[in-house]
Amino acid sequence: PTECFLSQPEEKQESAVKAKKRKKKKISDVLQKSAPKPGVPADLQNLLTQHFGENRSVIEIEELKLSDSCFLPANDLSHSFSSYLKEICPKWAKLRRNHTEKKSVVMLVLCSSALRSLELIKSMTAFKGDCKVLKLFAKHIKIKEQMNMLEKGVFHIGVGTPGRVKALVEQDGLCLNSTKYMILDWNWRDQKLRRMMDIPEV
Repeated sequence: PTECFLSQPEEKQESAVKAKKRKKKKISDVLQKSAPKPGVPADLQNLLTQHFGENRSVIEIEELKLSDSCFLPANDLSHSFSSYLKEICPKWAKLRRNHTEKKSVVMLVLCSSALRSLELIKSMTAFKGDCKVLKLFAKHIKIKEQMNMLEKGVFHIGVGTPGRVKALVEQDGLCLNSTKYMILDWNWRDQKLRRMMDIPEV
């Protein structure tokens, strides 16, 4: 009887250890503990090197490197989206007036989902004023509709997902020659606590 009695708590201990091991494997637990920090130029440079490293020569990878002067100061997480845009783009009114090109935008905002795009469009109301914003994501909007809108009208800001923006550029629906600012929604996490840069397809 004593042996049986001793073996029961041991089984409980084993099951507790197994449960602990399972919890460690969850990426969301790891991400939950990591505090959000502003993205730095090195983050993007490392991603480019990782992505293109296997297929490109050393010289080609060197050409992909962007100088630090290409990067805007990151949002130190004390700003709202509108106040951040006002800080990095103080001459927005002038840029907006001078922009007359079709099939292009002055500012391109990339985020991981359609819902997040809508959130950001709402939160930039104080910044955008009366300029035109175009939704560049796939949810409920066909690519041909977006291409027609870009051809017919002048838009100042495009907010969308990397997949749809890439498709529009490849199909010659969106021209990036007059784009002055590209903003990456770096720190926002989805339901699985992944940032845009943690999604392999991106």
